[in-house]
Amino acid sequence: MHRWSARFTAVAALLLAASMTTSPSTASVAEEPSAAPAPTALTSPAGFTDNVVTTLAAPTGMAWTPDGRMLITQDTGQLRVVRDGQLLAKPALNLGTRICPQGERGLMSVAVDPKFASNHFIYFFWTHNAHNYCGQGGPDAPENRVTRAVLGDNDLVVPGSEKVLVDHMVAQRINHNGGDLHFGADQLLYISVGDGGCVIDDATRCASLNTNSRRLDIPHGKILRVTRSGGVPSTNPYVGAPGARRCTLPAGPQPGTGPCTETFASGFRNPFRFAQKPGTNTFYVNDVGQANWEEIDLLQRGKDYGWNVREGHCATDSTTNCGPTPYQNPIHDYSHTETGCGSITGGAFVPEGLWPAPYGGSYLFSDYVCGKIFRLVPQAGGGYTQQEFMTDVSVPVHLAFGPYGATQALYYLDYGGGTVHRVAYTEGNTPPVADFYQRPDGLTVTLDGSASYDPDSGDAVTAWAWDFGDGTTLTSTSPRVTHTYPARQTYVATLRVTDNNQTQSAPFSKDIYAGEHPPAVTITSPAPTARYSVGQTVTISATATDTEDGTLPPGAISWTVRLRHGTHDHPYAGPQTGSSITVAYPAPEDLASTETSFLVATAIATDSRGLTSRDDLKMLPKRVTLSFATSPAGGRVAVNDVARSTPTSLVSWPGYVLKLTAADQSIGGSPYVFRSWSDGGARTHEVTTPGTATTYTARFAPK
Repeated sequence: MHRWSARFTAVAALLLAASMTTSPSTASVAEEPSAAPAPTALTSPAGFTDNVVTTLAAPTGMAWTPDGRMLITQDTGQLRVVRDGQLLAKPALNLGTRICPQGERGLMSVAVDPKFASNHFIYFFWTHNAHNYCGQGGPDAPENRVTRAVLGDNDLVVPGSEKVLVDHMVAQRINHNGGDLHFGADQLLYISVGDGGCVIDDATRCASLNTNSRRLDIPHGKILRVTRSGGVPSTNPYVGAPGARRCTLPAGPQPGTGPCTETFASGFRNPFRFAQKPGTNTFYVNDVGQANWEEIDLLQRGKDYGWNVREGHCATDSTTNCGPTPYQNPIHDYSHTETGCGSITGGAFVPEGLWPAPYGGSYLFSDYVCGKIFRLVPQAGGGYTQQEFMTDVSVPVHLAFGPYGATQALYYLDYGGGTVHRVAYTEGNTPPVADFYQRPDGLTVTLDGSASYDPDSGDAVTAWAWDFGDGTTLTSTSPRVTHTYPARQTYVATLRVTDNNQTQSAPFSKDIYAGEHPPAVTITSPAPTARYSVGQTVTISATATDTEDGTLPPGAISWTVRLRHGTHDHPYAGPQTGSSITVAYPAPEDLASTETSFLVATAIATDSRGLTSRDDLKMLPKRVTLSFATSPAGGRVAVNDVARSTPTSLVSWPGYVLKLTAADQSIGGSPYVFRSWSDGGARTHEVTTPGTATTYTARFAPK
């Protein structure tokens, strides 16, 4: 993952030195700046190809209709259709201002009814802007819901056909929403719901302190099961239990504190994706872990999978306390430390007979952090291990098998790259694919063929043959060259690439705008040295100019904001266009993340020729040291329900709310009772982190 500088402007060309043969030409091979990654070949077993089907921003989920149409959700609220291999320009549905797409919220998944041929029903999970507020916390927080609609033969959702089936799953934080949908062979709809990040209405109890998954009276941290009309099947485990009630009715939850009848299984942290074994009611649930383990669970009726008491096969926050448990252990888990991975996402079963041994019936799963797809491999003595199937797959968030000609292929969504990929098993050598982009600087133009690739496993592009369109050519063993054109005009350049088997690609041509210049974009405020408090409203502004176009309009600037969390990023805000974007600075997920989390804002400017430049701003929080002591010295206090021996200190962010507790206890072998806190608070009370270092002392009296 990137180590971000406070601010940098990314240039499009990543330049490599190379040997070449050339006809008389003013072309040259450009130099390589430091830390530029070389293009990588697909890493997967022999016989497989990986091809890009289409590109679109922030894809989250996919499904197919029986007639072969591919449906893709975008987290910003658009449902897209790919028909006959082409992404249709008009979305089938655009939720617009009805949706809250911040962070992990948004339009997360789509499912197709098993009886689609007769009813044309589709289903989607999304975050509803229920109270005209997309912020975090409070009674007006957005709510996740599941909606059914009718998809017409014209590739548009029929107006007025939307029906809400499951609703009011409060999304008080921007993360841990879950959000996957699948039908079982029982014709029932299964829904994954995350734990919501923090205890509902208590922002001090987040991460491993979040007990939402333990509560049976709310839908958070659960797998739900409903009928295609939103009803509750009589075989759900809590139907008939004392006080049982509907918790997700569109009209509002039924009163009471009894268990939710929609719940099928509980004890999940963030079951972002799960997968059905074809033709069965067998589901594997990919539950994203906290600090140590990613896990795969075999879904079973009424089972409790243990979060927040268990993570993986161990006690939470442990890699060694892994003994017997009353909770349901995963069928497989893997360590963050041992694998370098850290966020399990998509999963799919390989259909029997589609691929050769040993793949038939195997379970494939992906990891967001390390950018890999794995195969779950049974062990002779029981249990499973995992084997890399593909690497260098960027940011995979969903896997599924779908139609490919007369057969099927594996599809995966690359959220970071904004691409839909198809992985197929083939025999023989597949030609490479040529692609390039340009970056003119007056008459000198950088041509970059790094996007060219060979879809065959283990093969790579070894030569790039350029026809610059002005009568000169060049063949290079590196993907990037510069060429000086004789005049300011539009030329047509053509690239053909050759792989290590000496197989050449089809030609790929593009207009070249010799004499043009890319735009320049600068984030003008806030300053890179600014620091932020939790909840602080921040407007990030940029200006963009272009040598040919002059000052670019606000609509030429697009924004995204990412939340950096440890070794990986989460979406936070955008994409949106304009001269500025306004965000509220988030709270840390927990105290452990106060020194590893921050925001990164990116502005991209596009000129009239489609040329782009970008600027990034690293936005760090203010960090404040809080100290804790007791009088007499040597006692214990709890911060956010975690006991700490004093004296002790920790790092917090101004505005972050902490819960302090001082219990009666023995100090120095003598019993003491709580008397007061130095800030005047009760035995258990909340404090909002101040802007300066502060000490909180719990005072005790002899018992």
